[in-house]
Amino acid sequence: MQCPGQDSRYWQGSAIFEVKCPKCGKRVEFFKDDAGRTCKNCGHRIPNPKIDFGCAAYCPHAEQCLGSLGADAPVSAKQTLKDRVAVAMKRYFGTDFRRIGHAVKVTDYVEEINRVEQGDPAIVTICGYLHDIGIKEAERKFNSSAARYQHQEGPPVARVILTELEADPQLIDEVCDIIGHHHTPRPEETTNFKVLYDADLIVNMEDKQKESPSPRQHLENMINKSFLTETGAEIAAGVFLEGKK
Repeated sequence: MQCPGQDSRYWQGSAIFEVKCPKCGKRVEFFKDDAGRTCKNCGHRIPNPKIDFGCAAYCPHAEQCLGSLGADAPVSAKQTLKDRVAVAMKRYFGTDFRRIGHAVKVTDYVEEINRVEQGDPAIVTICGYLHDIGIKEAERKFNSSAARYQHQEGPPVARVILTELEADPQLIDEVCDIIGHHHTPRPEETTNFKVLYDADLIVNMEDKQKESPSPRQHLENMINKSFLTETGAEIAAGVFLEGKK
């Protein structure tokens, strides 16, 4: 039996929508289950801003739908470090597909923002996958996913993962530093931090918009005041303000 959420016979009008390409401004058509689409005009890869793995949190067929990586799943030696980090993140979260989906969406935006901002590709991508890695321990120890607990518990978990993957010690230190305060910018921040912060902010704003849509003026104010990079603000404007009166 095909999942009703993926079976187009059950789709409503909102299952097909258009997104403005942040590079050239052309409209790109999406189906709700697309992970991403490539703009036919300029070739820019656009992640699906509405993709949602929330159903997997309770669906008994989630493992068949999204896949599973057990502890003994093979990892090719040819895979780059960031690919192996993605695998490790998925193993760590197990069947918590909502957290996996969030990490993947943030990483998509990280890579898009970084094409312009030019941070360290390895560091920003790894931070995208691991930025919320402290949530499990925060909830286990404190019954809370509050930022301060994520900041406290995330770096030790990330350090173990990256050390096991034999990552460079300097890379590990910077990733752990970013994860350890990724919700709270300091007065002076690196480009790597700014790229992650903006990507995470876009995804968190998307989640809030789904729960309780904000008026255009509020979104404009937030985009103008909250983003740390021009690219992040431009992408956010395209996601939240395009077509919104």
